[in-house]
Order: sequence, then C-alpha cells, then structure tokens
Amino acid sequence: MAFLIRYVLKRVVSLVPILLVVSVVAFFLIRLAPADPITSITSGKRISDETRAALIRQYHLDKSLPEQYLIWLGNMVRGNLGDSFKHRQPVAYLLKARFPTTIQLVVMSAIIAILLAIPAGVIGAIKKNTAIDRVISTVMVFCVSSPIFLNAIVLMLIFSMRLKWFPVFGAAHTVGENLYYLFLPAFALSLNIVALMGRITRDRMIEELKSNYALALAAKGTPFTRIVLGHCLKNTLIPVITVAGIQIGGMVVGAVLVENVFALGGIGALLIEAIQSSDYPMMQAVIMFTVVLFLLLNLTIDIVYFVIDPRIRAAVRNSQV
Repeated sequence: MAFLIRYVLKRVVSLVPILLVVSVVAFFLIRLAPADPITSITSGKRISDETRAALIRQYHLDKSLPEQYLIWLGNMVRGNLGDSFKHRQPVAYLLKARFPTTIQLVVMSAIIAILLAIPAGVIGAIKKNTAIDRVISTVMVFCVSSPIFLNAIVLMLIFSMRLKWFPVFGAAHTVGENLYYLFLPAFALSLNIVALMGRITRDRMIEELKSNYALALAAKGTPFTRIVLGHCLKNTLIPVITVAGIQIGGMVVGAVLVENVFALGGIGALLIEAIQSSDYPMMQAVIMFTVVLFLLLNLTIDIVYFVIDPRIRAAVRNSQV
C-alpha cells in the first residue's frame, strides 16, 4: 500500500508542470482574439469614460499580460476563479452548478462504451471471418469515422423527433430522471470509442486465442468459454484499459459538442457562451477544468493499470531501486 501511495503521489506531482504549461497557453491564446472584454462586461451598453476606467482597474486590464497572468494564477491556486464577465457571478459557482450534468454524461458514455465494445470485440474474435464478424467490423468502421456531432444529430432525428423515445432537448433535475434524459446524448458520445475499443479488443483477443497457453488449455479439455472469459479476456483487457483511459478522457472534450446539440446546459454550454461573449475568466476556468478532469481520468486509469498488471509494478519498482 505504501508503494502504491508513493506511486500515486509521484504521478500527481508530475501533472503540475503540465497544468502550468496549459495555464500559460490558455491565458495568452485567449487574449489573441480581437475582442474588447469591457464590451462583454457591460453587455455592449454605452458607458462613461470613468466607468470604463474603473472596470479596467477592477479586472486588472490596465496591467501587462504577464502581470495579469500571475494575478490570475495566484487567485486560481487559492481557489478564486474570478467573476464571469457575462453572468456577473463567481465562475466557481457557475461551474459547480453545471458540473453534475457533464460528469453524468461522461460517466454514462464510458459505461455504455465499455458494455458495448468489449462484448462486440470478443464476439468478433470468436466469430472471426464470419458474417457476424464482418457486420460488427463494418459497424465499427462507420462509428469511428462518423463525427460526434453528426452522431448526435442523427440519433436525435431518429429516436427523439421521429420515434419520440427520448427527449429532444434539456436535462432533468434529479439523478434518476437524468439517466433517461442523458442516455441518447451519452450513446452518441460513446459511439466513436465503442468502435476503437471494440476493434482493439477483437485484435487482442485473436492473438490471445492463438497463444500457447490457450492452445494448451484447449488440449487439456478446458471448456472454450472458460478459456475465453477466465484467461484470454483478462490479458486482453490490459491494453484495452490503456486505450479506454485516453479515450474516456477525450470524452470531456466531445461532451462540449454533444451538450450543445442536445441543449443540456453543462460545462460545454458555458464554454460556448464564454467564447461568444469574450468572457475571459469563464473561458480560462472551463479550459483548466477540462484539462484537470482529463488528467484525473488518465491518472485513475494509470492506477488501475498499475494494480492489475504485475509487469507494470515490477517495472516501477526496478526503476526506483
């Protein structure tokens, strides 16, 4: 346990330089846009020169960009994300209000992706070069090549507007109702990952079924189902988990598109509003939040990978000797 804690702490510390670089890039790139933040703050209303000067001082816009960055970074480290130009409310409050919808969407998408991709990959491997395998492979190619926003629009047209099985727009106020409201958006978000994970599962499972230990178990009379589920699948999941971690982290970015198609009002909606209104504090906060969430998801996968794969544990121990 102590060794695992040291490993996790080391991984967390390694994330700090990444966050610093992202914060610098996000802060300065946002300000390259030819926009007037004062216009965003005042919603385009005409104001006096005195009011404009006061707003510039209030939001530190009279200082150089490096000074503004250091002020923002210092406030962010203390938990102060600033006030939104558009909403005139603390950014942290707005993120807290929109956070549950985005998290539920990403978690549901990840669960759907895992539940669909792994069985599809295993079945494709078992039925290699049959009609079933070709159908599964064709569907996977279609899913992985189709953009997320197109998946969302097509599914909305079919299952919401045509068949009326799911709501067209919006999210519910309770977790239970949200499972219903978010299912179709989550399914749309998961399709690309289902295709990629399913293909990797299939290819890896085919290799495992041809391995010496699988052939030896078959020669001993071990039931085929036990060979697949009890032995081959366990080894197949190790590389699949690695890919899943990267792809699930990427869902956070894809969620921005899906949330706007289905008008879910999550973090993605905040980002789009912030971009349209040149809301610097909100844009910076959402970008940093998205990156932190992405890194935490990948850190979680690294920990799971470390726990289930003894080869990784041995390699880390040897590197620290």
